[in-house]
Amino acid sequence: MNSPYLINGPITDYWIKSQLFRFHQHHQTGAHAFFLGQVRADPYKGTHVSAIEYSAYPEMIETVIHEIESELFNHFNEIQTIEIRHSTGLVKVGEVSLFVLISSAHRKPVFTALENCVELIKHKLPVWKKELYEDGSYNWVEPSL
Repeated sequence: MNSPYLINGPITDYWIKSQLFRFHQHHQTGAHAFFLGQVRADPYKGTHVSAIEYSAYPEMIETVIHEIESELFNHFNEIQTIEIRHSTGLVKVGEVSLFVLISSAHRKPVFTALENCVELIKHKLPVWKKELYEDGSYNWVEPSL
């Protein structure tokens, strides 16, 4: 089963631009805030991260994202749109692996909702990370709970 919330490989600049430009038609929306999660070249035991290989549980992704959206829509009643996409597969340093966009009539709710959304994704979304290092070694990263 595939999930519409998962993108194989990095989330491209073209895809991001296409998402941002499609919202200009919403004339009741006054604010959009988005978050791009990018793979960093973090140091690890004398080497550095060169890429992350993401794996996911697609059968649960849709359910968990709907739960996250429901929680945010209930808590922030001004929110109009929530868009979440996460990469699976190989994403190299400097490439984007997470896209989150929140829209509202006004700016203040989008900032708070965006931060909350990213935290909920980090704690709840069934996605796992295998860090790949420049020296050829790797390490499975514990979820950030």
